[in-house]
Amino acid sequence: MERKLLFVTVAALVAVIVALLAGILMTLGGAGAPTTILTGVAAFGATLSLVLRVMSTLGLV
Repeated sequence: MERKLLFVTVAALVAVIVALLAGILMTLGGAGAPTTILTGVAAFGATLSLVLRVMSTLGLV
């Protein structure tokens, strides 16, 4: 159980990093705050879903 929680935490942290990078890139590209936030949220959701799906397929979660 603790191992699964650790993997889910790692997946969430990876998703946060990707969301931050997406937000930074949008800001550097000149996008406004609402667009940047929506891009970060979308990147977080997509990354978390993908990472958890891969971990589930591998039998880790």
